[in-house]
Amino acid sequence: MTVVGIISDTHGLLRPEALLALRGSDHILHAGDVGPPDILERLREIAPVTAVRGNVDTDAWADGLPLTAILTVAGRVLYMIHDRSHLALYPPPDDAAAVVFGHSHQALIERQDGVLFLNPGSAGPRRFRLPVTMARLHISADKIEPEIVQLPIG
Repeated sequence: MTVVGIISDTHGLLRPEALLALRGSDHILHAGDVGPPDILERLREIAPVTAVRGNVDTDAWADGLPLTAILTVAGRVLYMIHDRSHLALYPPPDDAAAVVFGHSHQALIERQDGVLFLNPGSAGPRRFRLPVTMARLHISADKIEPEIVQLPIG
């Protein structure tokens, strides 16, 4: 079983609860709106990180972040983009098992035509009274199972 930790919309706030929940991940995805680059450095202390640029990642350091990312984990193709509404401009590959995105700060798991669509929600500053969340993907030879993780914050 391969575990992928997924976080988004940290906006410069990497909570200790998120770091704890990401421990044990084999890979970490950050779906954009990172904040300063030290967020990604801290995540790399746990596991390899793949990140995409969000709409607030406008400083010069973020120019190095791609708008989309395609990676294969445990034989499954994962596609990442910050804003799901941009999928028409940047469509996922035909063999994508999952599309990971952020932007709305609202956690979501849905399947369409055999493809998993996953928004981990926001692990950064709370907005709109939404819960503070992240996600995990549990990937095995025969399935890919998403999990939304609500962070225990006050």
